[in-house]
Amino acid sequence: MAITAKQVKELREMTGAGMMDCKKALTATEGDMDKAVEFLREKGLATAQKKAGRIAAEGIVKVIVTEDGHKAVAVEVNAETDFVAKNEKFQNYVAQVAEQALETEAADVEAFLAETWKFDTTKTVNEALAGQIAVIGENMNIRRFQQVSEEDGFIASYTHMGGKIGVLVDVVTDVINDEIKEAAKNICMQVAALSPKYTNRSEISADFIAHEEEILLAQIKNDPKESQKPDKVIQGIVKGRINKEMKEICLMDQVYVKAEDGKQPVSKYIAEVAKANGANMSIKGFVRMETGEGIEKKQEDFAAEVAAQMNK
Repeated sequence: MAITAKQVKELREMTGAGMMDCKKALTATEGDMDKAVEFLREKGLATAQKKAGRIAAEGIVKVIVTEDGHKAVAVEVNAETDFVAKNEKFQNYVAQVAEQALETEAADVEAFLAETWKFDTTKTVNEALAGQIAVIGENMNIRRFQQVSEEDGFIASYTHMGGKIGVLVDVVTDVINDEIKEAAKNICMQVAALSPKYTNRSEISADFIAHEEEILLAQIKNDPKESQKPDKVIQGIVKGRINKEMKEICLMDQVYVKAEDGKQPVSKYIAEVAKANGANMSIKGFVRMETGEGIEKKQEDFAAEVAAQMNK
């Protein structure tokens, strides 16, 4: 039978579930509203949707690397509270999400959620997520995942503070031994600590550099003292400031955190390790995920809330 928009709207208002989920439930139950409600409850979708308005900014980042080191994935799954993020049930679920994400061919989270859940093939990933929300009692969200593959070397990983930060580093090398692995781990920790945006300068567009130079020149022109300096000196100042910025945002230009002299760049550290082990070694790229980054967390002010209620 044909499902009408009115039926979908009615079911949505009754359960709080999404429109597509309501249509699917009505289709599966041939338009029987009561059975459709039960369908959504069994899938955990009604309960999940009611919690969907809550901000899920806590959670963990999980990284998995295959035994041969050639493939890896980083996944961020969010929950509402740090308490749940530390819960064993939640952590086990995130480990399953990461295991599926390691094998998925989905290009984005939306496609990933529509996949069959490998741990219960009667459900999609999204339906399994809804079930977890119903059991755990908090809004949860599979926010993002990123795979890395490397056949000419290996992928190193590091997890900081039990999943607050997860890092993968893609290492190209023709020698793999304990010293090389240790160096890769050190680079993972560097990425976690200093949060570079790029691996090296070649990844930065000329337009970005030109734009930064324009901003710096404008800053100098607006400075009464510096604006009086000769053009050659001003150009030197701009170049120096650009180089300083590169040392902050480019992994290879950053000062290595364990450098004894406090000056050695990461690029020189990698070169020294490679030479000592007779290896052709380079860092091809990295992934850094930090739990909740970019999510606006709701700030609870209970005193103000009580005061507002009293003034009504």
